[in-house]
Amino acid sequence: MSITRAQAVINGKPLVFETGKLAEQAGGAVTVRYGDTIVFAAATVSPTIRPGIDFFPLTVDFEERLYAACKIPGSFPRREGRPSEEGILTARLTDRPIRPLFPKGFRNDVQIVVSPFSADQENEPDILSVNAASAALAISNAPFDGPIGCVRVGTVDGTLTLNPTIQELETSEMDFVIAGTRDAIMMLEAGANQVTEERFVEALRLAQPAIAELITAQEALVRAVGKPKIEWTPEKVDPAKEARVAEFFKDRIRGKVRNPDKAQREVGLDELKREGIAALVSRGGSEGGVAPSDSISEADVSLTFDALLKKEIRRAILDEGIRPDGRGLKDIRPLSIEVGVLPRTHGSALFQRGQTQILSVVTLGPGGDEQIIDTLSPVESKRYLHHYNFPPYSVGEVRPLRGASRRDIGHGALAERALLPVIPPKEEFPYTIRVVSETLGSNGSTSMAATCGSTLSLMDAGVPIKGMIGGISIGLVTDEGGGYKLLTDIQGMEDNYGDMDFKVTGSERGITGIQLDIKVRGLSIEIIKSALAQAREARMTILDAMRQVIDTPRPDLSRWAPRIETIKIPPDKVREVIGPGGKMVRAIQAETATTIELEDDGTVRITGAKAEGREKARAMIEGLTKEPEVGEVYQGKVTRIMSIGAFVEYLPGKEGLVRISELSQDRVGRVEDVVKVGDAVTVKIAEVDRQGRVNLSMRAVGEGDGDGYETRQRAERDRYRDRDQGGGFRRGPGGPGGGGGFRRGGPPRG
Repeated sequence: MSITRAQAVINGKPLVFETGKLAEQAGGAVTVRYGDTIVFAAATVSPTIRPGIDFFPLTVDFEERLYAACKIPGSFPRREGRPSEEGILTARLTDRPIRPLFPKGFRNDVQIVVSPFSADQENEPDILSVNAASAALAISNAPFDGPIGCVRVGTVDGTLTLNPTIQELETSEMDFVIAGTRDAIMMLEAGANQVTEERFVEALRLAQPAIAELITAQEALVRAVGKPKIEWTPEKVDPAKEARVAEFFKDRIRGKVRNPDKAQREVGLDELKREGIAALVSRGGSEGGVAPSDSISEADVSLTFDALLKKEIRRAILDEGIRPDGRGLKDIRPLSIEVGVLPRTHGSALFQRGQTQILSVVTLGPGGDEQIIDTLSPVESKRYLHHYNFPPYSVGEVRPLRGASRRDIGHGALAERALLPVIPPKEEFPYTIRVVSETLGSNGSTSMAATCGSTLSLMDAGVPIKGMIGGISIGLVTDEGGGYKLLTDIQGMEDNYGDMDFKVTGSERGITGIQLDIKVRGLSIEIIKSALAQAREARMTILDAMRQVIDTPRPDLSRWAPRIETIKIPPDKVREVIGPGGKMVRAIQAETATTIELEDDGTVRITGAKAEGREKARAMIEGLTKEPEVGEVYQGKVTRIMSIGAFVEYLPGKEGLVRISELSQDRVGRVEDVVKVGDAVTVKIAEVDRQGRVNLSMRAVGEGDGDGYETRQRAERDRYRDRDQGGGFRRGPGGPGGGGGFRRGGPPRG
């Protein structure tokens, strides 16, 4: 076994690549170690093409293994199942910078499987996943035009820092993941606390030397153990046939492309393509059924048509500054904005930009509705959730519904990250917040529309967000000479045939989220800098339009939203409220129709739809936790009867004794003559003795205070003392005769 290692030093710590020890039968297998976090990646290429494939079938799977973080899965079978959202997002992060570096036309299946083997809870495995996948592809037989490097940039005490730890990211102003080649950027992913565009450009410049060092280490592996690349032949149309097809379409395609209505444009292009197939494809053949060598096939027409369509769209943008729908390069499509569109939800908004339409809906719940995180991350739960749905009808298609796709999860995470900096902390707004964005119509940049819709629906719900967040996507078209044009608010066709989808979210103060996907082999920092400036200009326009509809969060929550009341109790009383095995808190919740959350510091949150239920729960909790005071009156229930009196539960879990003399204003012979077990009674606290035992009185209710009780007790003791001294009634077991007051045990005297 020959083991090969190479390393780069990032932020003073070695990042080590190793191959040759594991998974020898994979096309390429590499482990990457940073600190005590170790990530393994295996890349394998299929030797043949699946029939009918007209796209590049690259699959990236991030297989979480919770043993890496010394955890046992929380699911019933106690083993990992479907990937978590965090795992899916890491797989997407790994896929995006790698995909553009495969040659156009390559159709062999490529699978990359990434597994974290060790997670030290300090160094994130996601950027190691990108580096490991790149290295595995680089040494494999895949025709991968890499390698690439990937780093994270955050701030530590205000200073930009490479690969900050998980703990340092908690106070960082940004979490910026950058992947690229030696001299160009391939992918960006960021969340930030309203950071300026200039600050992001600084981070890019800091990242580039580190990326170059990572690439140098991977190139050393390739020189040592790299395999020859697979041979393949791209699918091409014969030039003579291509010229014949182009001649048919060249004067027709321009008129079909330029149409502001997506549906009409697509119908027109489909009709034109069918016309070309009908006119150009040979339906017969020579003797024996073999078509002549110069005959045009349906595939020839389709390939040439798509190439001509892409060429015409890009030519019009580069040469004339005209987009398919007739807009200028910086024009935003018409906006339509409504809030409060659903009567019974906690908050709702309808945001439409051109033919992209999003309905965002807010639901508020108690802290118990927080999402439990069962992943490698040290984070255990989250209280702000954004879910994104993309049904087939939104693009006029028919397909099975199979739950959230990877794309749905990725778009939802982007919109969630965009709003996080303005979500109020739990101490100020103790609700779990869920936003669902339904894509009702799609023609490009639905995730940015979801971001705008989320802001509006949160404000409609009365969530006191710290600022308004808008989002826009910037596209790019480049030419062979290095020229380029940036496009504001790209639509679906421009995304499909363009070179970039650069999503930027933020407020007036700065950026909160970035996601960059490209189809070319890297972007310069200057292009990114220009795109950020153009995105800010568009974002300000959109925020102004949103502000015309609603400019501040509503002062009150929806009448349908639950209310949360927060009280503080002594921390040492939390156990009493919970009760044995949670019995007490469950009883309070059941009796008051509320949800109760308790924290170790004594914070108690009571959630309920009805005010009377919340007030009752509050009173019960306060009664459980405060010391009883003489004179307080309670509604209680008789729990036990003894000869000396009745025990009454005056608060959940708290009992006191009502002596027989305190049951009534009249003389009572037997306790059972006045009360029985289960009776509801009104009692007043008459005395709390030195041992903390509570004596209650039904007789004193309405007398104003408990002084009468003590007076009667003294009188009764005096009366018994006088009788004992006079040889009267003796209550001890010795029977009539001298001596002894009330004796509760011991041998008889005599």
